[in-house]
Amino acid sequence: MAAAMVAAVHGGGGGKQHDRSSPGGGGAPQVDTGKYVRYTPEQVEALERVYSECPKPSSLRRQQLIRECPILSNIEPKQIKVWFQNRRCREKQRKEASRLQTVNRKLTAMNKLLMEENDRLQKQVSRLVYENGYMRQQLHNPSVATTDTSCESVVTSGQHHQQQNPAAARPQRDANNPAGLLAIAEETLAEFLSKATGTAVDWVQMVGMKPGPDSIGIIAVSHNCSGVAARACGLVSLEPTKVAEILKDRPSWYRDCRCVDVLHVIPTGNGGTIELIYMQTYAPTTLAAPRDFWTLRYTSGLEDGSLVICERSLTQSTGGPSGPNTPNFVRAEVLPSGYLIRPCEGGGSMIHIVDHVDLDAWSVPEVLRPLYESPKILAQKMTIAALRHIRQIAHESSGEMPYGGGRQPAVLRTFSQRLSRGFNDAVNGFPDDGWSLMSSDGAEDVTIAFNSSPNKLVGSHVNSSQLFSTIGGGILCAKASMLLQNVPPALLVRFLREHRSEWADPGVDAYSAAALRASPYAVPGLRAGGFMGSQVILPLAHTLEHEEFLEVIRLEGHSLCHDEVVLSRDMYLLQLCSGVDENAAGAFAQLVFAPIDESFADDAPLLPSGFRVIPLDSKTDAPSATRTLDLASTLEVGSGGTTRASSDTSSTGNTRSVLTIAFQFSYENHLRESVAAMARQYVRTVVASVQRVAMAIAPSRLGGQIETKNPPGSPEAHTLARWIGRSYRFHTGADLLRTDSQSTDSSLKAMWQHSDSIMCCSLKAAPVFTFANQAGLDMLETTLIALQDISLEKILDDDGRKALCSEFPKIMQQGFAYLPGGVCVSSMGRPVSYEQAVAWKVLSDDDAPHCLAFMFVNWSFV
Repeated sequence: MAAAMVAAVHGGGGGKQHDRSSPGGGGAPQVDTGKYVRYTPEQVEALERVYSECPKPSSLRRQQLIRECPILSNIEPKQIKVWFQNRRCREKQRKEASRLQTVNRKLTAMNKLLMEENDRLQKQVSRLVYENGYMRQQLHNPSVATTDTSCESVVTSGQHHQQQNPAAARPQRDANNPAGLLAIAEETLAEFLSKATGTAVDWVQMVGMKPGPDSIGIIAVSHNCSGVAARACGLVSLEPTKVAEILKDRPSWYRDCRCVDVLHVIPTGNGGTIELIYMQTYAPTTLAAPRDFWTLRYTSGLEDGSLVICERSLTQSTGGPSGPNTPNFVRAEVLPSGYLIRPCEGGGSMIHIVDHVDLDAWSVPEVLRPLYESPKILAQKMTIAALRHIRQIAHESSGEMPYGGGRQPAVLRTFSQRLSRGFNDAVNGFPDDGWSLMSSDGAEDVTIAFNSSPNKLVGSHVNSSQLFSTIGGGILCAKASMLLQNVPPALLVRFLREHRSEWADPGVDAYSAAALRASPYAVPGLRAGGFMGSQVILPLAHTLEHEEFLEVIRLEGHSLCHDEVVLSRDMYLLQLCSGVDENAAGAFAQLVFAPIDESFADDAPLLPSGFRVIPLDSKTDAPSATRTLDLASTLEVGSGGTTRASSDTSSTGNTRSVLTIAFQFSYENHLRESVAAMARQYVRTVVASVQRVAMAIAPSRLGGQIETKNPPGSPEAHTLARWIGRSYRFHTGADLLRTDSQSTDSSLKAMWQHSDSIMCCSLKAAPVFTFANQAGLDMLETTLIALQDISLEKILDDDGRKALCSEFPKIMQQGFAYLPGGVCVSSMGRPVSYEQAVAWKVLSDDDAPHCLAFMFVNWSFV
């Protein structure tokens, strides 16, 4: 029977049954002693039509097809089945071939890019060898070195040489002289290309940026050049003109960009354009002034078909018209920078990006200068951000990216931009947006600003009627900045995101949420440690490389009484989290959120609040690792802050970062002073909470320069420490805490400083942690208050849970058990290995079981 079947296969590959679908073979399928049969074009067309609608038809559908199409009536259903099987196989082969061709094109383009990079590095090595030889000659011939000043032109970087020499001969040029501006543009183009593909700047590849077909590209930063510079080379699957359009729209991808105004557009004879541009950028913290730029941007095509967009500042040395001056902004300079966009064979583009700026670091307090002198920070904020944005758009354009919450990627991207921009507006508080400073209460740690006409700030496209009462109101912002020691920005922001109850006040959240509803809500009074319903994180979208997350936070309803009003409904926040990759050099971490209502409309008004943590380069004069300083009182330019910082020196291993906090609230005019007092006190409470968290999660195993943190001193803690030590001795016969004194103070201190992780959990069906010593808090990457959110089951892996289950009867009967070594996870999801674990029952004074204690011996992060 099987041998007699005629297979319906279009192209072969269906086992013993085959078909031949031929446009030239007339007649109906014929069963013969051979293996093949020919189909007419009409039969193939009918089968293809069904295949386009349903690639895998059921048996009933195939029988229906034969009944509905007379030209297929003499084909057996099993023949139809085999035809569809092989048609699907052929489609899969075509897709795989297309994918391999795409990968091959990427590899070919990346190979070309690497060969060009290798050639550039060879040239750089040759130049350095020549300069080294010249310097050796000067050192061995000091008489020549003291009289011959020409060596400056040799040992100075090529970029510096190129910048300085032409400037002396440049005439003054203005917007009415296109020929003069074209000369500046051509010089900018030549200098930019010498940085993008030549040796004008000594580039050092950033750690962790490995080139490959699926990587972001080759990322490098400058070494020993004027200003700071970053460079990127990468491949994207967009055409050069589309890439140029995206890159020119700087506010869409450069989050620090406040505005870009193109004041003049001048076409050139070679088909390019010259644009005179004024740009403003936000300040990253409350402790420095924002920057502005006055630049010439030149767009032109090259002979090889590449597209170039290059830019530089117009200064007295370059010539050209003078730009606008805006109060409260510091004028910074763009050195020749830009984009080289080269078409790739088979589609797509190869991009070279160079960002080279001088941000006038001397105008900011000394402790903040690393923010303006770090090429790694410039690379993360501008260069890599541009490349990531283009890759994100290309990925979305491919149609492979699913929509989050039913919204298109462009809409979700707009939400991210609005959150980031709104937070920047709050941190900077520009007067032309309507912001005014409110008088202080005497302490300068928290700044209060208010905006009585915020419609311009919220945006004309946004429905702001929800935010502002008909009786009049506005926006109020409370903000502060501080210096953190030895706290990785990514780790701190991840903790703040995952443990909101550690720092947030539910009454303030309820006040913010009530502002979105019609009914007014009384100004809350702060209640330290008030009960908060648990938070649920609902993912909404993330970028291609997961460096940024957009999510909705649901704060589950809880009983919270204010002025006899009980809130039991859920509250919602739209939240943006970025920079949580601990291995990204120079990346800042940010957590920004805004209350939203259940409808979550596309034009929902947003009042973003949150945290931003920016790393600073290590300094030998950093304050002690155990101190968290308030910059508002230590950053005066003068003897005060500088003397305090330099007098408290420690090891060079310290890492520092600047934390900026800003919270926004809407208010009604008659309640402005009350809201201001609440906001000021709330930010001070949040600052204290974050300082406590920072101290708790700072790595404690860095050496002797870090003082031991004091244990909690409540009577319950002293009693529990005594019970833990006594029960361990009772069950095992050994001393857990070796103390010279039997006092409760010494017992608690000894347990708190114990090198192994000791923690207690409740004796319930789902045990949760109730106490841990300092090593235990370090291992779990949490604090004493947040312990209640962590269950024993969460930190143990499958092997650990099985071992505990098997030994649990022994623990309850004998009082203790030894568990084998293994791996568990911290509250941040990081794996932790340990050599052995000990579990024992902790008995109270009347020998009743109180809790279960664990000790993880010789633990370390994997």
